Amino acid sequence: MPELITGPWDAVSADPAWLRSKPGIKWASAAPGVLPAWVAELDFAIPPAVRRGLADLAGVGDLGYPAWLEGAGTPLREAFRDRMAARHGWSPDPAQTREFTDLNQALQAVLHVATEPGDAVAMHVPGYPTFLRTLPKMGRRLIPVALDHGRDGWSFDAARLDDAVAASGARTLILVNPHNPTGRVLTPAELAAIADVAEARDLLVISDEIHADLAYAPAVHVPFASLSARTEARTVTMTSASKAFNIAGACCAVAHVGSARVRDGLDRLPPDLLGRIGSAGVIATLAAWRESDPWLTTVLTTLAANRGRLGAALPEGIGYHEPEATCLAWLDCRSLGLTDPAEFFLRNAGVDLISGSSFGAGGEGFVRLNFGTTPAVLAEICARMRQAVETLR
Repeated sequence: MPELITGPWDAVSADPAWLRSKPGIKWASAAPGVLPAWVAELDFAIPPAVRRGLADLAGVGDLGYPAWLEGAGTPLREAFRDRMAARHGWSPDPAQTREFTDLNQALQAVLHVATEPGDAVAMHVPGYPTFLRTLPKMGRRLIPVALDHGRDGWSFDAARLDDAVAASGARTLILVNPHNPTGRVLTPAELAAIADVAEARDLLVISDEIHADLAYAPAVHVPFASLSARTEARTVTMTSASKAFNIAGACCAVAHVGSARVRDGLDRLPPDLLGRIGSAGVIATLAAWRESDPWLTTVLTTLAANRGRLGAALPEGIGYHEPEATCLAWLDCRSLGLTDPAEFFLRNAGVDLISGSSFGAGGEGFVRLNFGTTPAVLAEICARMRQAVETLR
């Protein structure tokens, strides 16, 4: 395998074979000749501090049971508080933070202790497919709340949320901010309006904020729980370094559980039911949060430029609003008249995207494209898509 050098994308631009040599699902599962742009994973070498931390762990030669098994949680609890305080002026109590392998496990654990089969759970759509699939598998009723889509992009209507909650009796809201797939970063006014609904309807808010570190200026991420003490007390804030720092395989996440009822429910679970995160995941996350922001700044510069490149290079007829966060573009292909645009581009362009129908109501005719790659790969993706669209004309 080619050596992974320190630059966020130098390794892949200098040696394209590096991408296909990686064992991760994105490139390892791609058929020959296909360019994968589906899963939310960056095509950049991981931060140098993360590599050093993992190398040091292996160099010590100790992968035994970590010391924190007998203590009050991992060092991630304090690291999460420090990061939130430094970046957002919010200091979540480490005693209220819990560790998980990823956000999907955290969501399912919270739903397990906080809701019952048959309960209604509200969520904005189009929405993250894995969360949408979780609800019926757990016997919960999805209450879809449609986003507004206009000339200027996507917006959240608090009155529509209130109506949906009132009609369904939902007592839980899954909030995804920054939003996947649209890339919206909710404004303080939008968050305050949602908080008002949560207060009036006594909602538990499960807030997925995993893409917070991938927000582009002038957009500013505001943690939902930071709005007020009352809001924090009804919120579970879930996050991970996995997206921004490209370490999803480390399987490490945290959730600040502001709700005492949910904390009590989680703490009553059998202690080994959810398993435990490993030393490598903790080391990687600590190195990401504490030492890798210069790397992140460079990556954000690259991603921000890719947003513009994408808009300039997409085929005519595809609608696109530059995302305010994430490495994901939500592309409106409805004018092309295709039954399934993702299937069309895979078959005719060799570009693997996610079908909008996976994102629930309102996703039909859309595709999600990951632009977290090198400019050269992105240019090839767009060129292939343009050529495929030309065949329709």
